[in-house]
Amino acid sequence: MTTRGTDHGDVPGHDHGYLLDNRRAEAGTRFEAFAELFDPVTFRHVDALGVGAGMRCWEVGAGGASVPLGLAARVGPGGTVVATDIDVSWARDAAGGVVRVLRHDVAADPAPPGGFDLVHARLVLVHVTDRAEALRRMVGALRPGGRLLLEDADPGLQPLLCPDESGPEQRLANRLRSGFRALMAERGADLAYGRTLPRLLREAGLEEVGADAYFPITSPACAVLEAATVRHIRERLVAAGLATDEEVDRHLANVATGTLDLATAPMVSAWGRRPLSAAGSTPDPGR
Repeated sequence: MTTRGTDHGDVPGHDHGYLLDNRRAEAGTRFEAFAELFDPVTFRHVDALGVGAGMRCWEVGAGGASVPLGLAARVGPGGTVVATDIDVSWARDAAGGVVRVLRHDVAADPAPPGGFDLVHARLVLVHVTDRAEALRRMVGALRPGGRLLLEDADPGLQPLLCPDESGPEQRLANRLRSGFRALMAERGADLAYGRTLPRLLREAGLEEVGADAYFPITSPACAVLEAATVRHIRERLVAAGLATDEEVDRHLANVATGTLDLATAPMVSAWGRRPLSAAGSTPDPGR
């Protein structure tokens, strides 16, 4: 929602079959890597949407504390940030002041009350089984004129961990990444979800819809993220016959050399505005 997200997404949810359980120690490392990789992109969009003093924001699937704290700095003491997740273990550091942290399932629980000027989710919906219902609830939580910013992965657009597959180390990396995505798909992740976001926002009745995409290559944070992810899922990879323990150890050693040009899946950011005439109505996102 933790973030929720993709090979980057972290939607916490051990009870919901989520592959990357936030209760594992590796989750904290992953959230730190996400923040380094994607916070500049997220806040570039947040600032372009005009989020500022006194506004009310809902951060869905907060995962770690970096986005709620960044929003809090923008809305100031007169604003409110509600940060929700199925598992709030890693978001608690943001609690206090204008930030409220709540345990919440976006596809099952009513939206926090009050209406919001911004609703944001990063690397969350790709992992949620009932994505259409989650989106409907987020759109319905917007105030008239409020903005929805969704950022989600699309591994289908760029499926390789090493886009430059130049040797055995890169081939092994890409095979393990393919296994990871197979495990995600088995648990209901939509590996082509990111590209659908602009259409879904329009079908939800939002106006001024726009989108772009970003994926880093060769950032040190990519290596940190990959090592933490593989350690997190190694038992599942081995149990499913997707890799051997020796292959996992070899891959981790290759990552540690810092010589692999590692990439993430593209993160598609899409945004839109709820019409000012939408008071009292809740658009129904297309399925």
